[in-house]
Amino acid sequence: MKKSTLALAVALAAVAQQANSAGFIEDSKATLGLRNFYINTDNRDGHRGTSNSASKNAEWGQGFDLRFISGYTQGTVQFGVDAIGLYGVRLDSSHADHGNYTGTASGGTVFPSDGNKAVNDYASLGVTGKVKISQTELKLGTLQPKLPVIVTNDGRLLPQTFQGGQITTNDIKDLTLVAGQVEKAKGRNSSNNENLSIGGANGSSNYSAGKFSNKFYYAGGDYKLTKDLTAQYYYGNLEDFYKQHFLGLTHNWAIGPGVLKSDLRYFNSSDDGKNGDTAAYYSSGNYNGFRAGKGKVDNNLYSGLFLYTVAGHTFGGGYQVSNGSSDFPWLNQGDGSSAYITTDMQIQKFARAGERTWQARYAYDFAKVGVPGLTAGVVYLKGSDIDTIANTTARAETTGQSEWERDITVAYVIPEGPLKNLGFAWKNAMWRTDLASTRSQDENRLIVSYSLPLF
Repeated sequence: MKKSTLALAVALAAVAQQANSAGFIEDSKATLGLRNFYINTDNRDGHRGTSNSASKNAEWGQGFDLRFISGYTQGTVQFGVDAIGLYGVRLDSSHADHGNYTGTASGGTVFPSDGNKAVNDYASLGVTGKVKISQTELKLGTLQPKLPVIVTNDGRLLPQTFQGGQITTNDIKDLTLVAGQVEKAKGRNSSNNENLSIGGANGSSNYSAGKFSNKFYYAGGDYKLTKDLTAQYYYGNLEDFYKQHFLGLTHNWAIGPGVLKSDLRYFNSSDDGKNGDTAAYYSSGNYNGFRAGKGKVDNNLYSGLFLYTVAGHTFGGGYQVSNGSSDFPWLNQGDGSSAYITTDMQIQKFARAGERTWQARYAYDFAKVGVPGLTAGVVYLKGSDIDTIANTTARAETTGQSEWERDITVAYVIPEGPLKNLGFAWKNAMWRTDLASTRSQDENRLIVSYSLPLF
């Protein structure tokens, strides 16, 4: 039995012995989340049979997200247990629009695949044992971390989850320390736990052809230097793929009637183990002497984002530089994933080798004009100086390729009354690029959500 599984079993046994403890029962809560999700992606140019498959992908489904969060038992060493049940039902998806034209193992746009067709439904269950001493908490089992070096994706019908262990402590004033190890990931369109990988090595066309690891280590912390200034350092290591250091600094500054938020981030990423010398473990996006644009991880990413909020308006701008010979790396099994960068947008991430990206943002909260719950926003990004190759056979290297994306979001959540927490959202994205063998895209997402507290 694995150590993490054994520890989880011990924690659950301790909970069972003390299940009648007042803290465990009284502080427990359960919530049912409902999400009706429709997505339509239009690949603007090219034709069926290219690497991006069909000209249109469209799927519609209903998701159920049931969560139980327990309180803790009494005593110096306290025990608890959390659980998450996920269930997705297909409402509409044709063979042509599933987004998995070739039958890849990573599934379609929203649903897992049965061959190259969407399944009728899919489900998963996750259990997390937890132990607490003072302000230090250990969790073993299903995790959904949101840290600079590992981020849970929640951009489709159901969220991504991970399997592993994490310890968090707040015993030192103004300092939060985190450390953990993740062994598996369950994709947002999957019922199965898979090993971990990165883009280019994951063999997304066939999992058996990819290279994977079952060890991702991470550690770091947040320190509040003042009530308005927070510094961060985190380290992540996906065994045999990459090592990554992160430094971050956030600051809130009251200027006039509003507040300016500054968000500075730096990532240093380098190869680890087999990624440094074994082609099967190479990542995509390295054009420094490697064939077909694949090689070892080598990236430095700097970014700054500045947001000024006043009277319901938020104005923002930012700039990001991706230096080094490779694209920015992050955990990516080939089935949809997130990265902690300011340019991780609805369609693209804007973190290719050599890329320089500037962005502009605007958002408005209509509560200021008497419509609480209604918000709207727009983001525009332009990336340039991308390193790539025009011909993988002849290795004709090129620079100066570009891309841009414009995202619009309109959302409304009913703030009170019998339909409180019922939400509606429309997300529209347009992405254009002159990258070789790459298709521009338009995308619409329509989301109806509801959160129902059960107890």
